[in-house]
Amino acid sequence: MTSLHELEASAGAFSVSRRGTRMPSSPIRKLAPLADAAKARGTKVYHLNIGQPDIETPACMLDRLGQMVSKVIEYSPSTGTPEFLRSMQRYYERRLGLTIPQNQILATTGGSEAILFAFMACADEGDEVIVVEPFYANYEAFATMAGLKVVPVTSRGRDGFHMPPRHVWEQKLTSKTRCVIICNPGNPTGTVFRREELQMVAGFCRDHNLFLISDEVYREFVYDGQKATSVLELDDVDQFAIMVDSLSKRYSACGIRLGAFVTRNSEIYNVALRMAQGRLSPPGIAQFMAVGAESLGDEYTRGVVEEYQRRRDVMYEGLTSIPGVFLRKPEGAFYCMAKLPVESAEDFAIYLLSEFEDRGETVMVAPGEGFYSSPLGRDEIRIAYVLKEPDLRRSVELLRLALERYRSR
Repeated sequence: MTSLHELEASAGAFSVSRRGTRMPSSPIRKLAPLADAAKARGTKVYHLNIGQPDIETPACMLDRLGQMVSKVIEYSPSTGTPEFLRSMQRYYERRLGLTIPQNQILATTGGSEAILFAFMACADEGDEVIVVEPFYANYEAFATMAGLKVVPVTSRGRDGFHMPPRHVWEQKLTSKTRCVIICNPGNPTGTVFRREELQMVAGFCRDHNLFLISDEVYREFVYDGQKATSVLELDDVDQFAIMVDSLSKRYSACGIRLGAFVTRNSEIYNVALRMAQGRLSPPGIAQFMAVGAESLGDEYTRGVVEEYQRRRDVMYEGLTSIPGVFLRKPEGAFYCMAKLPVESAEDFAIYLLSEFEDRGETVMVAPGEGFYSSPLGRDEIRIAYVLKEPDLRRSVELLRLALERYRSR
């Protein structure tokens, strides 16, 4: 009779799931060990690789923590606390002019959970989601978790990464297509899609019975007097539109991990609600902290936008002055995709952290290849201009020197 030990031995090594092996590395974080090693050597690293704002979290949010008197930190309702949902209603009314009932808003653990809920509510394992590339790299990770295949519609830097025409979208349609996801304003490109572009993609979804997921976590950050259009502002989208929101960037509070899933489709809402019940509750302390932030109003937003616009201008003018570097001026968010005069931007990013330094300083960037599903972006990097202006100017100078040395090796 074969023993349990013999059966285990004959089975060979344990293996992880196929889903696990397909999970992509983050282009934003995968070079972190090299950055840590550079710091251990005493090198200062300017982080342009990640969208972590250095603008202070509003005092009203920090002050709220001191007002918490609960002696037990309880589960919050799966939907989110009534106080937080009311605060989001007030925000949407003021910011977008939209009246959204509480039973159309779910509090989520960051915008990330909202995207994951949307993918799993709209599609089954093996189905496809169309995305405009380059795209936020974690879309690929969320799709992998949900068992979906990402199908890219490619935008081009020479066009400012705006949407390609509808016939290109039609070419990507298959019997397995279930939804489309867009990011507006865009991460990693800084593109702000025009209303007519959104109407085009909404018409595409309507005609083919596809859900449209709109990631709008950067909606405040639009420059040169422009304004972003929310998918919920479009006509005749109620049955297929899902809006993803987050407080992380709006209030420079990434660590509270608080977002929202918003839809007028009651069936999709109820499916997402059951998922929310399955994970029990979104972070209660974060929701308590967030209530009242919506009252900061336009003056707060205007000041933050003006600061990021100045930073954008510093970064854009600096980068375009470097020979061989190409990018269009970003219209929103706080990112840009820059084309470098190198064959492999990832190799250059590794060089920045492992070999290059000037006066004890270097820069960390995110290789562009990880923001594409197609074999593109090898000579591009994503930059997050979230540092103060003097640090951005120094970062540009370091990139200039590094490119000169890297290309002359």
